[in-house]
Amino acid sequence: MEPNLRLRTIEKTDLEFLHKLNNDPDVMKFWFEEPYMSMEKLKEAYEKSQNSTQHRQFILALDNEKIGYVGLFGIESRHRHAEFGIMIDPSYQGNGYAGKSTNLALEYGFNQLNLNKIILYVAKKNEKAVHIYEKAGFQIEGDLKEHFFVDGSYHDAVLMSIFRQDF
Repeated sequence: MEPNLRLRTIEKTDLEFLHKLNNDPDVMKFWFEEPYMSMEKLKEAYEKSQNSTQHRQFILALDNEKIGYVGLFGIESRHRHAEFGIMIDPSYQGNGYAGKSTNLALEYGFNQLNLNKIILYVAKKNEKAVHIYEKAGFQIEGDLKEHFFVDGSYHDAVLMSIFRQDF
């Protein structure tokens, strides 16, 4: 039987899992962020997000197992666009979950939120991720030279987007 991969709303009980992801250097380097997140800061962000209309955050669940995090950020209802982000627990990487969960997020963004465009930023040297996003329908909109500072050096990134009509 095929495992059930789905997005579900983040609950307070998920904060321990998110704390682990947010403090994993191998995960956070792809988010261009320092792996430094206290549980208190995470709880505060969770509380603030409960009334936000600008973010949709999900746990990526495989049956009942938490395997990642997916978010749509900066949701603009007037202009109908948002930014996409994803984290897969390192122990579940390499199994095709990133592509499938990207499609689940796009489906949600276009069909539930009525978005017209979804963007993302990805390290140019992360060819595997660029390929996954292109396979999902994203196209490169532009190069961002030395845009992110990670592990002591600047890294180039690309801005990618997908429009509703191309999904």
